[in-house]
Amino acid sequence: MQPTEPLFDTLATAAFHGERVTARRLATRSQRSEAQALLEVLTQAAAMAGLDDLAALLAVRAGARQLDADRRAGRRAEQAARLAHRKAQLAPPSDRWRGWFDGSAHPNPGRIGIGALLCGPAGQRIEISRRAGHGNSGQAEYLALTALLEAAVEAGARDLLLYGDSQVVINDVNAGSVTVGASGLEDYRARVLALMAQTATSRLHWVPRHRNGDADRLSQRAIEPSPVEKED
Repeated sequence: MQPTEPLFDTLATAAFHGERVTARRLATRSQRSEAQALLEVLTQAAAMAGLDDLAALLAVRAGARQLDADRRAGRRAEQAARLAHRKAQLAPPSDRWRGWFDGSAHPNPGRIGIGALLCGPAGQRIEISRRAGHGNSGQAEYLALTALLEAAVEAGARDLLLYGDSQVVINDVNAGSVTVGASGLEDYRARVLALMAQTATSRLHWVPRHRNGDADRLSQRAIEPSPVEKED
């Protein structure tokens, strides 16, 4: 039996790696084509497996490949479902006021830009992006948070979910007024705690920088040189 090209593709798909290697070596030794050698190797494999013929071997291996493909597809589907579930858990609920803040100092210390985003349950969206003098990164973060809370007070927002990527500021605020605050930031913390009390908000939540993109974009935009500064 001389295997045709389509049959060779079928044989090659069904063959294990070791069988392909054996067929290539057999073809080299016997000066036959690899297709002929592979046909012989798989025919022998069918006999050793107690199968009636090569067609039975091909059917068994095709079924095994399909089963493996189904299992991989099932695992991918499970992973996708778990990822979607985690994302849903991480996403802040839309029925509460939510806020994100970020402050930048370029260089550090240097010119401060603050950015914040406040979103309400009825679709409200308030963006803050402005310069805030000069200082260090800790001051910049606190000024951004202060601006966000002032906007929340003005909007009548209460029980906010607040997010930022500064662990220094978030840990400092969450520690409360009963502990010693971060050095040089005591007055900023006192102002923030007072504003949080006005909005019935008790805690801040840390998020990695890549999940604080809107606030970061707004803070970076605030420190971009103006057209006049660019000309100078």
